Amino acid sequence: MEKSPMVSSKARTNKLVKLGLLAAISVVLVLFVKFPIFPAAPFLEYDLADVPILIGTFMFGPIEGLLITVVVSILQWLLVSPASGWVGAVMHICATGAFVMVAGLIYKKKRTIGGAILALAAGALTMCIAMVPMNIFISPFYILLFGIKETYPEAQSFYISEYIWYSVAFNFIKAGINAVLTFLLYKATAKLFNLIDFKEKHHKA
Repeated sequence: MEKSPMVSSKARTNKLVKLGLLAAISVVLVLFVKFPIFPAAPFLEYDLADVPILIGTFMFGPIEGLLITVVVSILQWLLVSPASGWVGAVMHICATGAFVMVAGLIYKKKRTIGGAILALAAGALTMCIAMVPMNIFISPFYILLFGIKETYPEAQSFYISEYIWYSVAFNFIKAGINAVLTFLLYKATAKLFNLIDFKEKHHKA
């Protein structure tokens, strides 16, 4: 039996509202939860922005996860860290986008606990690998053009000698933490979203 246009429209609206809510949570987390992992590289700050994005990916699929990634990256650029310019937004889209697409595609085909673990592990590894060329070819623009050199005068020489190794370790730690948190929080978040749906339907009935 085909769904009526009104039901389909309400379902799309409901989905967009949830995607928007996840994007908003991601931006808020960037504002309030961020800290450096390595004292020697204080400009490499960990944040929780990717956790709601990954949860949204598991809930709705890789394309929707990538959409949230793009929206969050642009909002983060404009509202949270404008000093990073387009470089920060591009790197976030590429890094998190790689994580999201790989993890989302795997979990879409295998929606089990084992599938979730495999998806998150493969996505995290893909992100770390993707970040290596980005840190080599794109990060210099960030360091030299968007304020880090002025804030941390040692950053230019630091980048040449040690930055790559710190960034590789940072990305593995960040991706690992985000993967674990996503695994732990996904089911609870999905149940909460389904509960919201149930209450809306019950109220209308």
